Amino acid sequence: MTGYETALLVVAACFIIFALVVALVVPRSRPGFPANRLGLFVAICGLFFIAQMTAVLVLAEKGEADESVQETTPGTEPTETTPSEPAQGDPVAGKQVFVGPGGCGACHTLSDAGTTGQVGPNLDDLKPSYDLVVHQVTNGGGVMPPFKDTLTDTQINDVAAYVSSVTQG
Repeated sequence: MTGYETALLVVAACFIIFALVVALVVPRSRPGFPANRLGLFVAICGLFFIAQMTAVLVLAEKGEADESVQETTPGTEPTETTPSEPAQGDPVAGKQVFVGPGGCGACHTLSDAGTTGQVGPNLDDLKPSYDLVVHQVTNGGGVMPPFKDTLTDTQINDVAAYVSSVTQG
């Protein structure tokens, strides 16, 4: 769970607890509530509403940013990728990472590497850009774990150069 999702959950829980207390507990001890403090009650409700909507919008923006890095699943059409900066890694070394320590072929199909994994998207169909591969390998996404603590930056750049060069060239 990300920090944004945690914040959304905390704000929602506070809002729900406030609503339950005001609806079930306060009327028993103060039957006239909120008559003499209506302005304060409305202000607190408004603040909770604004906090909840802000948390939802921030999480939605983060989700939209994540959607720009899309994956396909077996049986769906691949997403289009945008042209990226020239590859900054070594494609030859990247193939070794792909079939070796990266273990990419266990999940991904890539004909040049001779792999037929079915868990992740078919990279031959997806044709990911260099930048997309760097982002996905570094940060993970969907069921793919991040490899930023497993592979070096050089290995990540190399595998990105390899995948983007054999799928887009």
